[in-house]
Amino acid sequence: MPFGNTHNKLKMNYSSEQEYPDLSQHNNHMAKVLTPEMYDNLRDKETPSGFTLDDLIQTGVDNPGHPFIMTVGCVAGDEETYEVFKELLDPVIEDRHGGYKPSDKHKTDMNHDNLQGGDDLDPDYVLSSRVRTGRSIRGFCLPPHCSRGERRAIENLSLESLDMLDGDLKGKYFALKNMTEEEQQQLIDDHFLFDKPVSPLLLASGMARDWPDGRGIWHNDNKTFLVWVNEEDHLRVISMQKGGNMKEVFNRFCTGLTKIEGLFKERGHEFMWNEHLGYVLTCPSNLGTGLRAGVHVKLPNVSKHDKFGDILKRLRLQKRGTGGVDTAAVGGVFDISNADRLGFSEVELVQMVVDGVNLLVDMEKHLEAGDSIDDIIPEQK
Repeated sequence: MPFGNTHNKLKMNYSSEQEYPDLSQHNNHMAKVLTPEMYDNLRDKETPSGFTLDDLIQTGVDNPGHPFIMTVGCVAGDEETYEVFKELLDPVIEDRHGGYKPSDKHKTDMNHDNLQGGDDLDPDYVLSSRVRTGRSIRGFCLPPHCSRGERRAIENLSLESLDMLDGDLKGKYFALKNMTEEEQQQLIDDHFLFDKPVSPLLLASGMARDWPDGRGIWHNDNKTFLVWVNEEDHLRVISMQKGGNMKEVFNRFCTGLTKIEGLFKERGHEFMWNEHLGYVLTCPSNLGTGLRAGVHVKLPNVSKHDKFGDILKRLRLQKRGTGGVDTAAVGGVFDISNADRLGFSEVELVQMVVDGVNLLVDMEKHLEAGDSIDDIIPEQK
C-alpha cells in the first residue's frame, strides 16, 4: 500500500479525531460499521507484515459508493488482516454475507458428483456457462500490500505448478509484459484478457501498483480453463465453455483446482483457508467459496416482468450485464449468477444456479407462449 509503518507511527502525532475520515456521504459496508471509537481503538494496530487500519479502509474512503451494488469498502493486505481487525471486519462480513456470524463455520464441497443435473440447461437460451473462484497462497501478502519481489515469486510458483498440468488441462502461460500484439488481440477476442485495472475501487486499494509486472494469464489448449495470476487475488481460476452444460464446466473446475492445489502443496505452499472464513481472499465479499457460477442467458420477456428482481432474490441469484458488473444487459441477455459466497458449499451454490436458471428459462417459455407465470413463482430459498 502507499503508506509504510513509519508513516503510520507518524500519524500518531495527530489525534484520532484529526485522522478520522469523513464518511458522511458514504454508502458502503465499511462506512456503515466504522465509528470514531472503533477507529481510535484500531488505528495503532498492524498485522505482522505491517498492514494498518488506514490501508484496510482506504478504498472505501476514496469510493463513497457504487450506483448498482453496495460495495464492501475495505480490502485485506494479508491473511492476518481478518484476525487483527476483526472488530471492524466481523460486522462487515455479517452485513455483506446475510447474517454470517463470527461463530459460524463454512462448509467446502468440491465433489462435482454431488451436483444434480446441470447438463441439461437449454442451449437455445443459455449461451455460455462459467465457474470462477480465487485462491491465495499462504505466507505471501495479498495484492493490495505485496511487494514486487513477492508478486514475482507468486508468478514463478504459479508458472512451475501450472506447467505440470497435463491431459485436457495442459496449457500455456502468457506474461502480460511480454505479450505480443497478436497474442494480446487473440486473448481480447477470446474474452480472456484482464487489462490494467481502471476501476477506482481497485486503484485506491493499491492493486495496480507496478503494472504489468508479475501479472499473466494461463489457459489450457482448449481455452476452457484459465488462471489469472496476480490480478485482484493471487490466483483467479475460471472454467468456461459455450452452451449450457454447467455440469461439464463444474467438473473441470473441481478437477483442475484440486490438481493445482496438490501441485502447490508439493512445492511446500498451501492455500489460505480456515474453518470460519473458508478460502481467504482479498475482498471480504469473496470469502468462503469465492465462487461465482454464471450463465449468459436470453431472458427478454422475464426481464421485463415487474417481479423479475424479486424472483432473482428468492432464487438467491443476481443479474449483471454480459460485459461485467458495471454494464447493462444487451438484447435481453443477462449474466445470471449466485448471490452468495460464504456459508454455502461450492456444490450448493452451483446447484442454486442450475435450478434457478432452469426455472427462469421455463418462465421465459411461458411468457413467449402468452401464459402467466404467477403459479410458478418460487418461494424464498
